[in-house]
Amino acid sequence: MARLQNRASEGRRRASHSMESVLTEAVALLDEAGEPALTFRALAQRLGGGVASIYWYVANKEELLDRATDHVIGSVLADVEALPARDDPIDALRAMAMTLFYAIVERPWLGSYFMRSSTVQGNSLRLYERLGEQTLRLDLSARQRFHAVSAVVGVVVGSAVDLGQEPPQEVLDGAVSREEFLSRYAQRWREMDPADFPFVHDIVDEFDGHDDIEQFCAALELTLAGLRLQSGT
Repeated sequence: MARLQNRASEGRRRASHSMESVLTEAVALLDEAGEPALTFRALAQRLGGGVASIYWYVANKEELLDRATDHVIGSVLADVEALPARDDPIDALRAMAMTLFYAIVERPWLGSYFMRSSTVQGNSLRLYERLGEQTLRLDLSARQRFHAVSAVVGVVVGSAVDLGQEPPQEVLDGAVSREEFLSRYAQRWREMDPADFPFVHDIVDEFDGHDDIEQFCAALELTLAGLRLQSGT
């Protein structure tokens, strides 16, 4: 009798959920404290039900992470598809890349799971397709297109995840500013032997107080310039 009552109770709790609400709350937990915060127990508490009710929607945490990622990427895809058409496919790729970049900067956890599962992440695959479609407008081989989109995604995701990480604790605490923190490292570089570290000495003034967004944009432009050169446009 107790088991029947428990099952009935679980059924009522499940009925109060939906895949949309499960994913919305999962994303909220990820936004607050990253992947460690996303547990089935914490999610169930957010939803006001039992842990068992979550298993109606996902088999395990890995699937939940993939579906939460795809849930967010759905909005990014909509933003990408709403971008104005451009005559130059390189310009179109730049706009799409910047849209994805800022989405991952806001949610650094997103970069770890983007395109991890093309079976579950239909929106991610469609976004990948939209990027690739721009390369179909260029005079490239299939291999060159594959490498081109891989390079763009790599620059975007890698830079965005790095930029989205929390700064050192002393910066968070306000003990030092970001500029002061960078200057410390810059000063250590200046004190190194220029005979052993000629490159470091050459760029140290650029590193000291550099702008992370500018650094990403430069990396993206180098990638796109290479693509333009390769396609002969």
